[in-house]
Amino acid sequence: MNMPFKPAAAKAQKWRERPPFDCVALLLQGGGALGAYQGGVYEGLAEANLVPDWVAGISIGAINAALIAGNAPESRVEKLRQFWDMLSADPLGAWAFQPSEEIGGDLARQWANRWYATAAALFGAPGLFAPRLFHPLTRAPGTPEAISFYDTATLKSTLERLVDFDRINFGETRFSVGAVNVATGNFVYFDNSTHEIRPEHIMASGALPPGFPAIEIEGEHYWDGGLVSNTPLQWVLESARRQDTLAFQVDLWSARGSLPRTLGEVTTRQKEIQYSSRTRASSDQFRKEQKLRNALADLFAKLPGDLKTTSEFALLNEEAGRKVYNIVQLIYRSKHYEGESKDFEFSGKSMKDHWQAGYSDLVRTLRHPEVLERPTSPDGVLTFDIANHGRLS
Repeated sequence: MNMPFKPAAAKAQKWRERPPFDCVALLLQGGGALGAYQGGVYEGLAEANLVPDWVAGISIGAINAALIAGNAPESRVEKLRQFWDMLSADPLGAWAFQPSEEIGGDLARQWANRWYATAAALFGAPGLFAPRLFHPLTRAPGTPEAISFYDTATLKSTLERLVDFDRINFGETRFSVGAVNVATGNFVYFDNSTHEIRPEHIMASGALPPGFPAIEIEGEHYWDGGLVSNTPLQWVLESARRQDTLAFQVDLWSARGSLPRTLGEVTTRQKEIQYSSRTRASSDQFRKEQKLRNALADLFAKLPGDLKTTSEFALLNEEAGRKVYNIVQLIYRSKHYEGESKDFEFSGKSMKDHWQAGYSDLVRTLRHPEVLERPTSPDGVLTFDIANHGRLS
């Protein structure tokens, strides 16, 4: 498919001046085929001249993050398009069935999506994964072929072709991807401030079992970071070097949903609950911490000089501060005809729809100038979700 990813909606507003924050962060959640939504969001950010200083991702978000941080700003949207165009290419004629929405409506689209997802399961996704020739049960235990249904070697070639890892490791843009150590169960971040990033680090972040094999890095094996946490929000907010931060959190799974009526809907809802970010709970806890940090800063300003030389002051002063944080959340809202296979349904029509949705949500969000202004609340934290009727909280 050749996707003309130029939405008909109005262009995102250009911001002539950088927003008043030390760091603009882009946080990309995992969600497989839904990740085209993040491409649309980034196109809107680029048009608004909101270039991120820090890009962090999990799973498909790690791949999109690499395409962004690993390319010059003027090339990033095009590289994202190339990647998603490639994923929705025609494998063995599987996408030949393209029903018209005028003929059959949502029901036809629902069955078409199932057909496309079945094709992906049978043939893989070009440049991302390919099915193994033999069932894992027929392979020798301990081999990659015995512990996964698909081979991801093609992803390494894709990353090497589309991503400049020298640019990532140069560190102009901070870059972080999360993965899980298979042996210890510990969640880890591969960060270009502490690691030399290679294709294996991105592949590890997206190695979701049992579909994909664990990725070996320096003698350790890693799985998809979404098994533990599907968003890098906490990693960015709790960075050792606290700074005024404008964070765009781009989620592919919504925590809110309706009661399932069928087994298929049960599977869909299970994924949504498992992989959603639950940002409200995280941000509420973060607000409490910020209140304490602000209170400490106010208290320390009133202390006499001799107390400021104590070891207790030095310890507590590391936690004190008056930094501010805007958390701008953009969440893909699934259409009712999308089912349990929406995260591995790579049809061109769905890719285009997801990209368009991300772009439109970003444009609508930036119509609220408050999201780019420093918060004035006592805790210094603002959260925004356009789907919540544009209300600030």
